[in-house]
Amino acid sequence: MTALPSQARVVIVGGGIVGASVAYHLTTLGWRDVVVLEQGSLSGGTTWHAAGLVGQLRSSSNLTQLIRDSVDLYSRLEAETGQATGWKRCGSISVARTVERMVQLRRNASVARSYGIEAEEISPKQAGERYPLMRTDDLVGAVWIPGDGKANPADITQALARGARAGGAQIHESVKVTGVKLERGRVAGVHTSQGDITTEVLVNCAGMWARELGRMSGVTVPLHACEHMYIVTNPIDGVTSDLPVMRDGDGHIYFKEEVAGLLMGGFDPWAKPWGMEGIPEGFSFGTLPEDWGKFEILMRNAIERVPALETAQVRLLMNGPESFTPDNYFILGEAPEVRRYYVGAGFCSGGIATAGGAGRALAEWIIADRPPMDLWQADIRRFAPFHANPTFLRERVSEIVGVHYFVAFPNRELESGRGLRRSPLYERLQARGACFGSKMGWERANWFAPAGVTPKTEYSFGRQNWFPHAAAEHRACREAVARFDQTSFSKFLVQGRDAEAVLQRLCANDVSVPPGRVVYTAMLNERGGFESDLTVTRLAGDAYLVVTGSAQTTRDADWIRRHIPEDGRATLTDVGSAYAVIGVMGPRSRELLSRVSSADLSSAGFPFATSREIGIGRAMVRASRITYVGELGWELYVPMEFAGDVYDTLSEAGDTLGLVDAGYYAIDSLRLEKGYRAWGRELTPDDTPLEAGLGWAVRFDKGSEFLGRQALLERKGQPLAKRLVSLVLDNPELLPWGDEPIWCDGKLAGAVTSAAFGHTLGRGVALGWIRRDEGVGAAWLEGARIEMEIAGQRHAARASLRAPYDPDGLRVKA
Repeated sequence: MTALPSQARVVIVGGGIVGASVAYHLTTLGWRDVVVLEQGSLSGGTTWHAAGLVGQLRSSSNLTQLIRDSVDLYSRLEAETGQATGWKRCGSISVARTVERMVQLRRNASVARSYGIEAEEISPKQAGERYPLMRTDDLVGAVWIPGDGKANPADITQALARGARAGGAQIHESVKVTGVKLERGRVAGVHTSQGDITTEVLVNCAGMWARELGRMSGVTVPLHACEHMYIVTNPIDGVTSDLPVMRDGDGHIYFKEEVAGLLMGGFDPWAKPWGMEGIPEGFSFGTLPEDWGKFEILMRNAIERVPALETAQVRLLMNGPESFTPDNYFILGEAPEVRRYYVGAGFCSGGIATAGGAGRALAEWIIADRPPMDLWQADIRRFAPFHANPTFLRERVSEIVGVHYFVAFPNRELESGRGLRRSPLYERLQARGACFGSKMGWERANWFAPAGVTPKTEYSFGRQNWFPHAAAEHRACREAVARFDQTSFSKFLVQGRDAEAVLQRLCANDVSVPPGRVVYTAMLNERGGFESDLTVTRLAGDAYLVVTGSAQTTRDADWIRRHIPEDGRATLTDVGSAYAVIGVMGPRSRELLSRVSSADLSSAGFPFATSREIGIGRAMVRASRITYVGELGWELYVPMEFAGDVYDTLSEAGDTLGLVDAGYYAIDSLRLEKGYRAWGRELTPDDTPLEAGLGWAVRFDKGSEFLGRQALLERKGQPLAKRLVSLVLDNPELLPWGDEPIWCDGKLAGAVTSAAFGHTLGRGVALGWIRRDEGVGAAWLEGARIEMEIAGQRHAARASLRAPYDPDGLRVKA
């Protein structure tokens, strides 16, 4: 054993497959002064007992690319390092016992092909030919992905470690980190059981210990361990080394070949959390007690699928802890609380498949001090501090384990950890039949059930039970007036002498406007991609109100704070919990508000993009004339304690105007008809305003430099090979949900980002990206043959760079 160094450029805490991968990639990218600290032995936490499945398809193209990077790495790692990895490209079969499951598999296959993954729908008979041990008479169908595979997790970890050492990294086992040294909000070093190390970069890859390690530095790492079980049998006749991985989601189970026998495990619909009182000291290569009672349902389902298991000799029931996050996505990136503190943890039983690509992405992030691509689904900044509450986590992760094999119905809401954040209107909306969903912990009305209808969503891939009720809300907004509770918006005050200068640097639009003006703008990165899209309202010479998406609270606060200069006289304050937001939208919104306010609400007296304080009944509110639904309307920012009174005042005055409460499903269909974009769907760090059709919100001539300006200037005037388009399906019976592939003239050209049924148009409507090397222009789109692929079938559609509803926007600005 070598002595611990006194300093290192990077210290990685955790010697599992993810920590080893980060170390390997840092060294291959040229950083040699890398130290890995492992409190036990390499792979001794959760890596060693992982099942080792490597399925490529994930929910976004970039996350899928991480798995493909893993596959590429694992296929060459043994030759490069001389260490066996157990990697085998055996393919995978996913089977469906139900029609709904088969719809999901068809949708998955469509998405896989759009990401460049070979995927083929096969019959039960063909599935049986590829997997002879499988019973197929109860199956509806299956999907075959030949590029999937399997690996030995401990061997891959050793191979990565060997490669990292060859590149100059030091790996120290039996060294426990006892603290992290911080200076001026940045990493400065680590304290360990064998001495201190000075470093500027810390990478927390501590697996199920990552939350506790993060807490030492005030870093939120929301993960919790759960029990995960599988059996391993003795050899079984008919099991060969090239047997594919097989997944039976309806049975919550998976199978892979293991030394001529079978490894069979699953994801219990309600799993058992573990480590509630802390992880025992010295827990390395540890296992948990067998629990055949808990495993019984999985075993019964497995025998139904592979009858040979009934008589097979089971040599092992493995019960090992694995860490899961509140949303079933792993955690990657720089912590918002501490500069140069990175996290790679919480891989939700997908660590082996993801580690190769995620390690590379995190290494590139560390070196460049920015993410290499849009990784929002995995970004640590999607969480808030409450997500790391142990009580919340224990409740949530018990459900999350089963989510792996739930049918992925559109709009499916989690049931656990609910009711955490409620607007002051919650009880009123509940009394009116609201069916709530959850975003960033906020309970939000998705739709309203009329009298006699239970406010509970019945999931399917077709028109769900809320469809006619959301349609009525949609039409009320288009034809009369609708009220939306949008309290979950993230809201910040940016104040101080330098507030304008800070926001001018961050915003692509010009926010040097008089007090009382609202500006829609993007915040861009150096590549010209969207870090956020939001509204900025000037309140005074030295104060702005910034309003952004519900899920972006932590991310956007971090982005703004890190761009306030150290000597800048500006502060950012989160005021999200100080104000309720009531959207009053529709052609009769002015008439309604005029009944309860003496303010001049005429077009001349209160122009579009104006914000001012007005009286509503007995309360004072900030009214901003802005819309996300394509109709005349105002957003009312109401101090929380006055929100109930304002709501009641509007209710009393709106009875004769057709006022209805409306939910977020209506917002989605309304905004898609109007072509309004959503950050995280249409707009990501990889997309620019020029490509997204939002060049009008970029002020190159505002007289001050802004982030992303040079990148946009370099592309301005050039043909755009990628454009965001609105799509409308020809067949009014079809219902898209999002992520559908888009075909142009018989060639795969892009994918849908958001979709809904447009009740004004009477057809499915969507936004999506189309790519074409020669450029995507209006004239070409008009003549192109456009199709949308829904569950494997292509359907004719029309595509345009303009919104399909009210393209002149006259009703918005009247």
